[in-house]
Amino acid sequence: MLGEFRYKFPRLASGLLVLAMLWLSVGCAEEPRWTEEQRDALEQRVRLRWQALEKHDFGEAWEYTSPNFRARFPKHLYIKKFSYAVAWELTGVEVVNYDSDAAVASVVVRVMSSLTKQTSAASMRLGTIPRTLRERWLLIEGQWWYSANY
Repeated sequence: MLGEFRYKFPRLASGLLVLAMLWLSVGCAEEPRWTEEQRDALEQRVRLRWQALEKHDFGEAWEYTSPNFRARFPKHLYIKKFSYAVAWELTGVEVVNYDSDAAVASVVVRVMSSLTKQTSAASMRLGTIPRTLRERWLLIEGQWWYSANY
């Protein structure tokens, strides 16, 4: 009986291996693809949100936050978290990762920040400061939304 098992085991193992490979290839084939249109739409939304921030139109920037966030945090409270004493200039947007299962994208945003009111000699010496920020964006029902609680 043991000899019979030794003969059948390699065949059984190779059959299971083939089934596992087929299962993995089918699973990968059905995964939603990351398209150029999705990437372009995301980059456009990121740029539009930052244009609103550059104009200090924080109410408009709030419109890009996720529906779940907006349902819990009213616009007037969101506006208060920003300072009018800082000016931003968007210099770059790069989508660095997309998780199709979670419908979440990680975006690196490059911004030049400067103070609009020079209140001290130290603030005058600071000048313009380059910043690299990481943002999370959510794909909900075909639209990209900024995840404000990242």
